[in-house]
Amino acid sequence: MAVRGADRATPPVGRRSVVVAVLLLVGLALVLRLTNPEQVPWLQNFFIIFGSLLIEALPFVLIGAFASAAIEVFVPATAFASIAKLPRPLQLPCAAVAGMAFPVCECGSVPVARRLALRGLAPGAAVTFMLAAPILNPIVIASTVIAYRGRDTFWIMVLGRMALGFIVAVAVGWVVGARNAGDLLRPDPDDEDEDEDEDEPRWQRFAGHLGTDFLFMAKFLLLGATVSAAIQTVLPQTFVSHVASLPVVSLLAMMGLAFVLSLCSESDAFVAASFTQFGPSAQLAFLVSGPMLDMKLAALYAGTYSKGFLRTVVFAVVAVTLAGTLWISVVWG
Repeated sequence: MAVRGADRATPPVGRRSVVVAVLLLVGLALVLRLTNPEQVPWLQNFFIIFGSLLIEALPFVLIGAFASAAIEVFVPATAFASIAKLPRPLQLPCAAVAGMAFPVCECGSVPVARRLALRGLAPGAAVTFMLAAPILNPIVIASTVIAYRGRDTFWIMVLGRMALGFIVAVAVGWVVGARNAGDLLRPDPDDEDEDEDEDEPRWQRFAGHLGTDFLFMAKFLLLGATVSAAIQTVLPQTFVSHVASLPVVSLLAMMGLAFVLSLCSESDAFVAASFTQFGPSAQLAFLVSGPMLDMKLAALYAGTYSKGFLRTVVFAVVAVTLAGTLWISVVWG
């Protein structure tokens, strides 16, 4: 999701994307036709895991894209004005809670946070919103509920993700809170033009954002489902179980996997839930760190914020998430 007034940063869905999607589907159909997965046990297992992840997660990706596009087009920036009027110590937790009302994905939250900081919101509060919204928004909470329904760890995963996500977001916002907007943000000449009226009709802009956001998030879901199914099919279960049994290594391994997969938060709960060899604390490490720190976000942070911000976020997110999940593993096992 791009910032309103900066639509040039988010290209519309082009013919090339549609052609690539169609070719991939045709290629997959040919592979299935030629290999006959029912005759190859490991390939059959791969497609069962891959297909179940897609079927469960894709509706939430579509809902997330719909909400993200609606906020981009129809919600004014003045919706956050009340937070900027609060005392600075209250801005961080209030900004985190505001994420429940604004269901933007992690990619969309970065330009939104930049815009809020330019509009006068304390930089620490803007960063807190940026990190909290992809975890605390109702679509992500609903996807986590569906992914873990019927499991003994249901309440640990749902409430633990919300609570730990809130704590990590506020902690990172507090760490960067001493810097002002001029020091925190990279200069962008487009900032001067962001308030210009759009000539394009709102519903046309909404449709463009919806298509772009859905395709952008769906490709990462496909990557995540593929890697998850491959790990659980190809890697020896003894190796996976050994890594999962190591207290600190399992947490770092799941955080590292979340960084590489670069999933969108609307679908990551289904991928995390598929790693049944790992305990709830390791899965929480995946679900909390992923929406705050992954490969695509690292590039967005580097291009949006000043030098040193990415390093600060990496250290703070990993340290607080590791400490929180370690305590969860001690208390709940």
